[in-house]
Amino acid sequence: MTFQQHQTVIPGDAPGATTVLYSYTMGPQDAPTRVHLQAALHADEQPGTMALHHLLPLLRAADASGQLRTHITGFPSVNPLGLATTSLRHHIGRYDTQTGVNYNRRWPDLYPHIAPALRGKLGPDGRANVLAIRAAVLAWIDSQSPVTAIQRLRLHVLRSAAAADIVLDLHCDDDSLKHIFTSPELMPGLQDLADWMGVAATLTAEDSGGGSFDEVLPTLYRKARLAHPDHPIALGTETATLEYRGRADSFDRLGQADAAGLFGFLAGRGLIAAEPGTRPSAAPAPTPFEATEVLRVDAPGLLAYRVELGEQVTSGQPIADLIAMDGPEAFLERRPIVAGTDGIVLSRVSGKYVRRGDSIAKIVGTTILPTRAGAYLLED
Repeated sequence: MTFQQHQTVIPGDAPGATTVLYSYTMGPQDAPTRVHLQAALHADEQPGTMALHHLLPLLRAADASGQLRTHITGFPSVNPLGLATTSLRHHIGRYDTQTGVNYNRRWPDLYPHIAPALRGKLGPDGRANVLAIRAAVLAWIDSQSPVTAIQRLRLHVLRSAAAADIVLDLHCDDDSLKHIFTSPELMPGLQDLADWMGVAATLTAEDSGGGSFDEVLPTLYRKARLAHPDHPIALGTETATLEYRGRADSFDRLGQADAAGLFGFLAGRGLIAAEPGTRPSAAPAPTPFEATEVLRVDAPGLLAYRVELGEQVTSGQPIADLIAMDGPEAFLERRPIVAGTDGIVLSRVSGKYVRRGDSIAKIVGTTILPTRAGAYLLED
């Protein structure tokens, strides 16, 4: 049995402060495929942690019975630093309060750091080239001298992910249907993941603009391939952000279903020698993230939604009314906020008081929107 718990102590930035990061490993160390699972990078998003809470016993049982054909590293709550931050009874787990940086933004662009180390190291074997790139990345990570706790945490987690063939980052939205973010070249390869997860949408982008964790490794291999067109470089890592509904959806019955989906995905890939179960119906085909409207309000007010999650809407259709909270008609006037595209309502906000510029919904369409092409795509 290889199932093990690990505790990594991260020195804090203040006297006497330390943080413990918990992780689990299981499966053969020399397995040809490695999997990295993590949840709650945004520490106030718990549905992914609930899913891993239910998945870990399944993996431990599979390990005990010798069914694991892969090496798995799992971080059930990958951001303990964010778990520690509360203010006035509210958990602030999305942003580092010292720097104001979103925990899932500004991850490093790895290729410029390792490009010099690849000179003369690549050859005609695509898989060998991936291993050379990984070795260069791991060497770069090991050469770093982190100062702050968040720098230490990021490098530790990135080291695990950089060595993996499959990297799944478990998140959630505010009030939402399940969906996936991934890179376009990884589809349709990850359609089986979308099916097992039962998503309402798979949104793809090469660069959503924020340096998100799930884009680090696809960007690395994409840039390596562009820089070395005469050398085959395989897609070294399949990565995706899995959005498990909304922030309030941390329930056992949902976590059990999500864990079963992840187990089925791994078993369906042959990474667990077990019956995966019946594969769910095919999820919708991927669409460019640039075809998803992030609907925002141009004034503060109180929202009164007219549509439900999953509802099909058309351009110009009212999505919600915005009730004025100032001006001559304060608390009397209401005006419609309309969709700018045809598509399904993927997400809404749970807090109905909104400020000017706030996003209130995502509408997944199929036509790239002029205002989204080349733009910063995240909410943030």
